[in-house]
Amino acid sequence: MQGIPVVSFSRQVVAVASGKGGVGKSTVTTNLAVALSQQGLSVGLLDADIYGPSQQHMLGVAENRTPDQQDGEFLLPIEAYGLKTMSMGYLTTAETPMVWRGPMASSALSQLLEKTLWGDIDLLLVDMPPGTGDIQLTLSQRATLSGAVIVTTPQDIALLDARKGIEMFQKVDVPVLGLIENMASHTCPACGHSEPLFGEAGGKNLAAHYAVPLLAQIPLSRAIREQSDQGCPIVVSDPDGKEAQIYQQAASALTASLAQQQPTSAPVISMGD
Repeated sequence: MQGIPVVSFSRQVVAVASGKGGVGKSTVTTNLAVALSQQGLSVGLLDADIYGPSQQHMLGVAENRTPDQQDGEFLLPIEAYGLKTMSMGYLTTAETPMVWRGPMASSALSQLLEKTLWGDIDLLLVDMPPGTGDIQLTLSQRATLSGAVIVTTPQDIALLDARKGIEMFQKVDVPVLGLIENMASHTCPACGHSEPLFGEAGGKNLAAHYAVPLLAQIPLSRAIREQSDQGCPIVVSDPDGKEAQIYQQAASALTASLAQQQPTSAPVISMGD
């Protein structure tokens, strides 16, 4: 019988987080992950939102599809759009609420992280739940994070919560690799007029305040929303479009920010002796 495998991430583990819900963090994470894959990286995507997983739907994975197992203990990631993915959504149904206390959710995240055979990947993106609670602390403790990306909208209330997210990662010594401002502006399809519906320059000012890169300003786009609802990221459905190009620029800016960090030992997650 073969020994229990030890899985290591050959490169980086990056959390994509937000201080509050409703800012489009999961949509950003999906498109960012696929854009990184299109640029030649081997990418894993972990949906760490235990209570409200959404990556299964955004990646177009069938509701009845579940991950294969190995040795009755380990999970094999489900591949979608070139990504190796894992989500609580693969293990439950859309009608099953996760009525769990914090420690139970943290334990579930640890299982998804450590019992998934990710293989030799360059980068693992972790789609975090909103807020600054147990899941964020568990991830910081269980995996050596290379950094975090904060997603916000230009609204004042969203920026206040984004500050909390930045401060939290700084307190646990996780570098903030950059900020992504989602829904930065809306362009009228009829006349071409662009307007910052939710405020202007909020993300830019916040990034400047904390001296972190502003990785991208993503527009409020009907196409992005429709493609996410249909399970096909905009970087796949319209790779030459304006929105997809902004995501490609965000992916390039993220890898540049990672390259500027001091090199650290690759995080190793042991699954046994």
